Amino acid sequence: MTAEEREESAVSKAKIKAVLTEDGLLIPSSEDSETLSSKGYGKPSESGLTLNLYEGLYLLARGVIEVQDRETGEEVTFQEMLRRCRRMDEDAWVKYLIYRDLRSRGYVVREGFGLGVDFRVYERGKYGKGTADRLIYGVKEGKPVPVEDLARSLSYVQNLKKKMVLAVLNRRGEIVYYSLSIFKPPEVQRPPV
Repeated sequence: MTAEEREESAVSKAKIKAVLTEDGLLIPSSEDSETLSSKGYGKPSESGLTLNLYEGLYLLARGVIEVQDRETGEEVTFQEMLRRCRRMDEDAWVKYLIYRDLRSRGYVVREGFGLGVDFRVYERGKYGKGTADRLIYGVKEGKPVPVEDLARSLSYVQNLKKKMVLAVLNRRGEIVYYSLSIFKPPEVQRPPV
């Protein structure tokens, strides 16, 4: 049984009801919201569990949740949610694919915290037992990334004593991961003159 199949069987067979809001998705307080929270999804609040849009897209695609628009009361499809995500972030599709790939590999993936860091990744079985040791910077192949931005993010991540991973969505739709670090050439000792 894959990690995805275990995840789906852990959550009840009936789809969990989620409401699309301006900030993301809200799952009213329930046993289901607690189960999802324990698996590393969303942020608990007084009114329930708030999922960001990437988490919502992933759970909707997996058939775990059913999304309803708060304004109209109508069911929201995956395509409609993706359109809304793209209005807020032109790289929403790239980020969703990276998120989906990492989750399908069994990692707990949480939202990043700026400076180009898209996601925090927790090793299998380590979520809730400490901080994430890998931070993901996602890019699409062929889209230029200023070296200064990448260097600033890398310096920031290394100051946090974390590992930075560049996740590249290639032209075939596959995600390729590269570990980044600052290269420090060895000092050359010159012979005395």
